[in-house]
Amino acid sequence: MMDGCNPKSLSDAQTGKLAQFWDGAKRGGPVMAAVAPFGILFGVVAVDNGLNVSESVWMSAALFAGASQLVGMELFGKHVAPWMILLSIFAVNFRHVLYSAGTGRLIKHFTPLQQIVAFFFLTDVQYAESEKQAEQKKPITFVWYMGLAIPLYLSWVVEAYIGATFGGLIGDPKSIGLDMLLPIYFLGLVMGFRSRTNWFPIVAASSVSSVAAYFWIGSPWHVTVGAIGGIVMAVVIAKPQAGRETVITLDDEPAQAGKEQAQ
Repeated sequence: MMDGCNPKSLSDAQTGKLAQFWDGAKRGGPVMAAVAPFGILFGVVAVDNGLNVSESVWMSAALFAGASQLVGMELFGKHVAPWMILLSIFAVNFRHVLYSAGTGRLIKHFTPLQQIVAFFFLTDVQYAESEKQAEQKKPITFVWYMGLAIPLYLSWVVEAYIGATFGGLIGDPKSIGLDMLLPIYFLGLVMGFRSRTNWFPIVAASSVSSVAAYFWIGSPWHVTVGAIGGIVMAVVIAKPQAGRETVITLDDEPAQAGKEQAQ
């Protein structure tokens, strides 16, 4: 006897967690290839603006901020006023206010510490894949969430090292079309939600707002304006919901199965 512990149950639990982690990792596979040119580009830009290799890698590891790192580094190199740097980064990252609000309702069952870790790793991909997981009525566990997050994070840090170390050997990603990988991936994510109610008018409003802002205001504000345009359209055409969306966790599954058997 092992004080009530069943080795088979422990093994099954470990196998289940490994499967969840692997499922999350597979979801992040395509985007790892899509963001690679940008992670490498940050390493190149960081060294060009006075950082050494270790500082470049540490910045990627500590911030994990994607486009904001590139924006900030470019502005640092141009000796722009600090308030302008902060304002520009705020414009790029405003969407994370929306991401955290949306993801927060999906990870209420995480412990406080797990939620802190989850929000550190919150990216465009993390948000979109979590929404898809919930829409498919699949459990959003901490193990699954980290399976998606950790490979993306590690690849981003490694790419910064490659760019900082071998940046001089890397040509222009645009010359071979690598800069289109990420837009194509995000377009695929957006199209994945096309079955949702009012998808087209919301996406259209966001697209028109973003394009108009790009030409009239400039980058990076078109990102924020596009998000606001989509939100405004969603509010205008939204209908009151009779029920509340349910997010399934592993703890819910036994109870749900019991109800089905009872019926």
